[in-house]
Amino acid sequence: MTFAFPKGFLWGTATAAHQVEGGNTASDLWLMEWMKPSLFAEPSADACDHYHRYDGDIGLLAGLGFNTYRFSIEWARIEPEEGFFSKAALDHYRRVLASCHAQNILPMVTFHHFTAPLWFTRDGGWEDAKSVDRFVRYCEAAAAALGDLMPYGCTINEANIPQMITTMREISGRQPRPGGRRDRALTEAARLSGGVPGRFAPYLSGDGNKATPHLIAAHRKSYGAIKAKTNAKLGVTLSLTDYQAVEDGAALRDKVHHAINGQFLETLKGDDFIGVQTYSRALIGAHGIVPPPNSAERTQMGYEFYPEALEACIRFAAKESGCPTIVTENGIGTEDDTRRMEYTRRALSGVINCLKDGIDLRGYVHWSMLDNYEWLEGYRPKFGLIEVDRATQARRPKPTAYWLGEIARRNAVA
Repeated sequence: MTFAFPKGFLWGTATAAHQVEGGNTASDLWLMEWMKPSLFAEPSADACDHYHRYDGDIGLLAGLGFNTYRFSIEWARIEPEEGFFSKAALDHYRRVLASCHAQNILPMVTFHHFTAPLWFTRDGGWEDAKSVDRFVRYCEAAAAALGDLMPYGCTINEANIPQMITTMREISGRQPRPGGRRDRALTEAARLSGGVPGRFAPYLSGDGNKATPHLIAAHRKSYGAIKAKTNAKLGVTLSLTDYQAVEDGAALRDKVHHAINGQFLETLKGDDFIGVQTYSRALIGAHGIVPPPNSAERTQMGYEFYPEALEACIRFAAKESGCPTIVTENGIGTEDDTRRMEYTRRALSGVINCLKDGIDLRGYVHWSMLDNYEWLEGYRPKFGLIEVDRATQARRPKPTAYWLGEIARRNAVA
């Protein structure tokens, strides 16, 4: 039986600037990737050269049948030194937006996706209260320059992930060892950047308990600042895992839910949408995380292959926030594209169940468009619908790209 999605449903793929553009030299992670020793498996270097190849990549999406492209603008390019806003960088992103419109692709702009200017992270990053107004100032400048071409926007990508990392370390008892590899790397990054040891705080390596109040405040304040400059529909994206209680773990599961998700979701009432970003589930017992069953299939990231998590997280986000939802990321790291197709097929079954139950769900954006730079893991995990030849930068859509693109073109699934 064929299921028709609502008229205007968003079908897209996503990228993040640092992971695909290449040459993000003014960012915090560029420094950390090139340090020796480094926490990163390899540097991002030229990445997928999307900075120069964006027009062809957007054309590929349009040709495949998608109607939406979610991408981030890079703060470190736009404000490489505090208070200096690069007109050249802003003009570049206007050209990216114009390319989307010219090819009938709806652009969805993310203002912050993990990386930040080196000067920002060197001076405390999100752990410092000054981060709120610094971020808002950047958002105001970017929205003023780009807002007329921006129908959708996301303030912060996975604003809860620093808290997630911190909370999961706390309940698992796996705190970074003082003076260990992570601490040494942050101290060396501070030294190399001319900062003070203990102040260098990257988004994915800092203290979520310190950063979270500032991230919540930054979303709320930047939401208003961006809205003042554009008519874009606006939201924040959250990293949502399907936390399941096992072995009398309900109380700890609920505590984890509140720390990682609840304190964000309760502040979102009235937002245009919430972005749901889901990859798998986590099992929570009375004393911490319980490993998946030995028989469970794992992805390249070590996650359990569990696409049913998406339905649970859409339902949770819609109920707790009261906002319309958009799936802004969902996908799988694998070399086997048949498993990507199966994962996505089952995830879409959950999307359909939510729509049948009347949940205000407005789109599905797959992660990711390209096989790209996966942060600490380097280029090993393959999340892309489109393969990228690391030597030539040649693009080759995978079978799942054609299959999902055809669903998008028909706005229906058999």
